[in-house]
Parts: sequence; C-alpha cells; structure tokens
Amino acid sequence: MYKISEFAEMTGLTKETLRYYAEVKLLEPAYVHPENHYRYYDDGSFFLAMLLVKLREFEFTIQEMISVMEDESFANLEALLQKKRDNIQLQINHLHSKIKDIEGFLAAGRENEE
Repeated sequence: MYKISEFAEMTGLTKETLRYYAEVKLLEPAYVHPENHYRYYDDGSFFLAMLLVKLREFEFTIQEMISVMEDESFANLEALLQKKRDNIQLQINHLHSKIKDIEGFLAAGRENEE
C-alpha cells in the first residue's frame, strides 16, 4: 500500500488531484484509515491512475474519464478515442487552412510592395 504522497510521486498526479478524483469517484483509494483518514493506494490503483494520466494527455474531460471508468469496456474507450482523434484531425485541417490564408495574405502584401 502506498500513502497518498508516495502514490502522487509514482503517478505524477498531485495529492490535490488524487483527492479530487476520489471526490468525483474517478479514482478512490484502496483503503482509508478509519481513525486518521489517511488514504492508501495499491498496485491496482496505480494501473487506473496511469490510465487517467494518459486520458488527461488526450485532453479527456472529467466527465469523459468518468464514463470510461464506469463503463470499463474497451469499446467505450475506443469510441471516445476515435472521437478525440477525429476532432484533432479537424483542428489540424483548420490550422492548415489558416496557414494557407496567412501565406496568401503575405504573398499579396509582397506583390503590392513591388
């Protein structure tokens, strides 16, 4: 079992984030001491925490992460990841379009200088 400070260091999540995740039922401690209320995490918690770290990197919202944790099916996770991928691709296309617009604007400005 790992104390919250040890677990935070292991996972890269802050103690505040771990407390918040417990509050919203996203990642609850494996054990809470009944007298001092210290939170303890186990190896199973570590796997879930690393999944949450990855989902955060993919810019999942808290609600999307909760959906993944509650459903526990790969199909749900896969569908959400595909949706994220598609949204990122749309953003990339939009940014490419902006780059072309800027290049066109700069080219038109250069032509007017000549």
